[in-house]
Amino acid sequence: MVGSSLPRRALGRRLRGFRMQAEKSQLAAGLHIELSPQSIGRMEDGQKVKICTAQIRDLLDFYEVPDPSRERDEVFLLWQEVKDQQLAAKLAGTTKGWWQAYTDQYEPHFDHYLGLEAVATHLTTHQVVLLPGLLQTAGYRRAVSLAGDPNLSADALERRLELAAHRQVRLVDPNFRVNFLLSEGALRHTPGGHPVMANQLNHILELIGSRPNLSIRTVPLDAGSHLGLLAQAFTLLEFPPLASHLAEPPVVFVEGYEGGLYLERTDMIERHRRVIADIQRVALSEDDTKQLVQQIAKEYGA
Repeated sequence: MVGSSLPRRALGRRLRGFRMQAEKSQLAAGLHIELSPQSIGRMEDGQKVKICTAQIRDLLDFYEVPDPSRERDEVFLLWQEVKDQQLAAKLAGTTKGWWQAYTDQYEPHFDHYLGLEAVATHLTTHQVVLLPGLLQTAGYRRAVSLAGDPNLSADALERRLELAAHRQVRLVDPNFRVNFLLSEGALRHTPGGHPVMANQLNHILELIGSRPNLSIRTVPLDAGSHLGLLAQAFTLLEFPPLASHLAEPPVVFVEGYEGGLYLERTDMIERHRRVIADIQRVALSEDDTKQLVQQIAKEYGA
């Protein structure tokens, strides 16, 4: 959990809630504790900001959070977790997550996603065009990267392959459950050509049924109407309880060509849970998925 953003994210969310309840602006909050409004915003977004315990206490007073109260106690429990994590990171010799060594190889919005993926205990992803990074072979990843930037240098391409391989290490973690819901269309698109896709499909065949923490199911093109057609591609990430035993809410990540969207509202999470249930209703079983993947792999010369 060293480098995890979860305690900071939880602390920021609670402080934002108290600020909005008190009808205070970020400017007013920043002036009260001698921070810029931008720093208040970053803190509320779960980013690192230089702040001390006294400033946290002053903010709670400014927001009129009762003392003593359960709400105030929860904030200080989270603040203690943040400080403990900072100390652990310092002792470990790093204050950054491993993925931040590759920031030159992904878009800025994806940094937050990688931090969340690194600490999630359950991930459900629905993909309709491209296969998710956690399943991609080196050949597939190479083809997708070059499609996005044909002039990508050999060194940059190699670093992207390293990043993808590092992410996939988590698949062997029995405490990390992953449900892949893949449109048949994602299996039929051929970045890199038929040989690359045949190798990619063989990799998926090796994974199907190989680990109890992984589930790979396909939604056939003739599945009929289901909510996945409307929701399209998204990933639901769920997290372990914090050390303070406070629950950390799930996040839905939606990535587009121009950036990423992080959804945290309870109603949005529940809507996507309903989408997942409806996709699972029409998805093939793992055995039938294996047969379909084998069939498509043969078509591509595997």
